[in-house]
Amino acid sequence: MSHFFRLVHNENIKIYKRMGTWVMIGILVLVVALVGIFTKFVLDPGGNTDWKAQLSAENAQLTESVKSAPMLEAQKRMMKERIALNEYRIENDVAPIERDSLWGYMVDATTFTGIAALFTIVIAAGMVASEFSWGTVKLLLIRPVSRTKILLAKYASTLMFALLMLLLLFSASFLFGTLFFGLGGAETPYLAYSNGQVVEQNMVTHIIQLFGFRSIDLVMMVTLAFMISTVFRSSSLAIGISLFLMFTGPQLVQLLSQYDWAKFILFANTDLQQYTTGTPLVEGMTMTFSIVMLLIYFALFAFLSLYIFKKRDVAA
Repeated sequence: MSHFFRLVHNENIKIYKRMGTWVMIGILVLVVALVGIFTKFVLDPGGNTDWKAQLSAENAQLTESVKSAPMLEAQKRMMKERIALNEYRIENDVAPIERDSLWGYMVDATTFTGIAALFTIVIAAGMVASEFSWGTVKLLLIRPVSRTKILLAKYASTLMFALLMLLLLFSASFLFGTLFFGLGGAETPYLAYSNGQVVEQNMVTHIIQLFGFRSIDLVMMVTLAFMISTVFRSSSLAIGISLFLMFTGPQLVQLLSQYDWAKFILFANTDLQQYTTGTPLVEGMTMTFSIVMLLIYFALFAFLSLYIFKKRDVAA
């Protein structure tokens, strides 16, 4: 086990000695800060003085769209959920979350997990492929350590970087949000649509859950990039395929949501939030089903990575 921890330590040194790693970390913090500045000093907050009238007008427009506009069933369900949420706010005097508040800002900041995923994919794509392209794989494999431990150390280091990016994103959004907007509004509930009805959730708990749910998609995409890097020994191919699937996968699932077999696609299951704040993309899906599918995909990616890495001949 001591050999394994030394390998993880060495892999982390490789990651953080690169200037590119620190540039990516700096970009993530800078983006969070710039969005806070833009929200505070540029965007018109608009205010909530007439929010009930605005929501009533929005509901009228959504209702008309549901009745007349041709759309996918998934889109229709989302609109009906939005109508129900707006009606609940009006009836119970629950104002929408202000964008120019700490909690509204942090909710918006969860979308930046896509940037964290992008940067972690870049790291994952080069973890194995770079050893082959630089010709250092032979030096790596002559150590008195099994290939399994070597590969696991690389993957563990990649996940540690992903965790660092998530913690950095959460900390930076809280820090800049507090700096720009203060700490007020924690008592405002978050409204979710679950099991056919509107429910209230604690705002802080909701934000933590958001980061947790977004991390699942991040881990799966990073694991996919790591597998492609190991199988094809190409970091550019791993980055290209992973980013293409990350941006197009959810849209593809929405287009195919009317087919029952679409629930077996990876991207139909990565967003577990669909079970806590809405309805599943494909009718009949459950959280248990999605967790099982994620475990199957994860096991498949891990098996392919380990099997091919252990069998690959690097003598040539």
